[in-house]
Amino acid sequence: MDKKILIIEDEKAIQKILSEPLTFEGYSVTVASDGLEGINKFHEKDFDLILLDIMLPKIDGYTLCEMIRRESQIPIILLTALDNEDAQIKGFDKLADDYITKPFSIKLVLKRVEALLRRASSDTSSDVIRYKDMHLSETERRVTVFGNEVALTHLEFEILLLFLKNKGRVFTRDDILNLVWGYDFAGDEKGVNFHIMNLRKKLRVDYIETVRGVGYRIAKEN
Repeated sequence: MDKKILIIEDEKAIQKILSEPLTFEGYSVTVASDGLEGINKFHEKDFDLILLDIMLPKIDGYTLCEMIRRESQIPIILLTALDNEDAQIKGFDKLADDYITKPFSIKLVLKRVEALLRRASSDTSSDVIRYKDMHLSETERRVTVFGNEVALTHLEFEILLLFLKNKGRVFTRDDILNLVWGYDFAGDEKGVNFHIMNLRKKLRVDYIETVRGVGYRIAKEN
């Protein structure tokens, strides 16, 4: 079955730039031109991924992302002309999975869509990984700390899973891009930093260590 993608973007030219290559790649594409239409179409069918503009009429992208997250963990990629750090952090705070600034390369968009969909649908084992006061269930895609469930995006979950399966190993930002994002895109290391920052904030425990000048790790338990 074709993967279904919802594009919520008010600029007709960008709708076309996105929808035509995605359709050519075999995706089933639905387009919405404002936030209200977007949330209505989101409720009409089960989509596999959303490309979401931030600056939308009626309901802005940040608010829409928040609304969708109350109902679904569907992968969301934000699209925006805002390239400052605060805007990106705000997007990740709203639990978006990824962030692409305009103007963008359509090849990059296709790579990120492919990687996110692959991660979202990948088979996982039935094992529960326990680390100190944290439990991670791969099959349920569920993380708890001190018994309390922690809501993570797909990418945040995959980063944490990578660390827990390789305790003690230090991963560079390039390693994380290649192993979690599924592509090598120079210059996107800042996105890794944002996700690590959000993971730490959500987990509220100091399990992810920074190895200065190298990268990140979760230490082996004594």
